[in-house]
Amino acid sequence: MPGVLIVEAIAQAGGALLLTEVEDRDQKLMVFTGIERARFRRPVLPGDQLRIEVDVKTWRGNAVRMEGIAFVGDKRVAQATVTCQLIQRSRGVSNAGDSSGDSGGTDGS
Repeated sequence: MPGVLIVEAIAQAGGALLLTEVEDRDQKLMVFTGIERARFRRPVLPGDQLRIEVDVKTWRGNAVRMEGIAFVGDKRVAQATVTCQLIQRSRGVSNAGDSSGDSGGTDGS
């Protein structure tokens, strides 16, 4: 399993953990903002069962720092500190059919 997917799994597990603590989670969006101290110790092979443990280190306002460790059996295979931010869902949503950033339906002529 590529290391980038292990880090993504750590971030996803952390996001799921955090959203259980947020009352208005249907109005919030979790945005992954960074990776620090990522270490990959052993390869993860097909058939391996990956166990992920996430610990919230800091939660200040909407910013969160979590440390995640991935194991196969009792062996640590990867670890990373990930940061994320909770934002209002309305801030993170744009017009689905509009990739140009143009909000109008007229050409201005």
